[in-house]
Amino acid sequence: MAEDEPGEEHGLAGDADDVADVADEIDPDDGAPPRGPKKRKGSFWRELPLLIVVALVLTFVIQTFVARIYVIPSASMEQTLHGCSGCTNDRVAVDKVTYRVTDPAPGDVVVFRGPPAWRANEEVATDQPSGNALVRGATDALSLVGLASPNEKDFVKRVIAVGGQAVACCDPQNRVTVDGRPLAESYLYFQSGTPPAQEPFAPVVVPQGQLWVMGDNRNNSADARFHGPIGVTDVIGKARVVVLPVPRWGTVPSVDPQAQPSALGAPGWTAPALGGTALLLAVPVVGLRRRRRLRPLSEHERCRDPGPGGGRCGGRGT
Repeated sequence: MAEDEPGEEHGLAGDADDVADVADEIDPDDGAPPRGPKKRKGSFWRELPLLIVVALVLTFVIQTFVARIYVIPSASMEQTLHGCSGCTNDRVAVDKVTYRVTDPAPGDVVVFRGPPAWRANEEVATDQPSGNALVRGATDALSLVGLASPNEKDFVKRVIAVGGQAVACCDPQNRVTVDGRPLAESYLYFQSGTPPAQEPFAPVVVPQGQLWVMGDNRNNSADARFHGPIGVTDVIGKARVVVLPVPRWGTVPSVDPQAQPSALGAPGWTAPALGGTALLLAVPVVGLRRRRRLRPLSEHERCRDPGPGGGRCGGRGT
């Protein structure tokens, strides 16, 4: 037992020496276990300008060709859209793609550039651009996201009639008519302090390629009744969604005022649809009757058949 202890001590000492020798051979930089890629100091700050440029380019492309945020400038579209001086005006997302493939239709709420006849309209105030280039650039940038008004006269109204239609007001129930038919304008709003009825105007035939637009707040809207129709080419896009303020989130309804119900109160397509359905249901019935006529008669049916060769069952007359 006493002889083994020195050997054990010698073995332990040898192992320690071997570990020390190996440790001396390991390079502290190369031998350390990998700890993942090293972070470059200041890399975020070097990439930040590029990220800002990319974000600005994407914002410009989207707002120029796809959609843009606009501030509702006045109360002319109450209560569909809120806007007034001294209040939190609605911000709406305007779709710029739809009207590249189709034309505005009655009931659409559209944003458009004011044609020359509309530029004296005081509903939209045009601020003079700042003489400071930095301030002017910041204002233009904020207008892209709806945080500032663009330096242009843009309006928002509802399409009432399109080119070739005759619009007038009013019928005995004080309704606007298009081609002699009264409109069903469920969105109409008469602001407190204004007359509770629409002001009449003589019939106007809307020229081709133009639109007759009016505000939902009918007696507090300077629209086509005062400035005339607008061109389809003046339309920037269709108001789709209220994005701000948050409690007002929601879609902007397009209610076609020219949609005419049938005499029984059902939609106008019901009668032809029912006729088509009845026709489709009649086809298998007729086919069944024809198939029944072509099949051989049973013995009982031959007995009852008054035709030639009929009336006999089992060789005896009936």
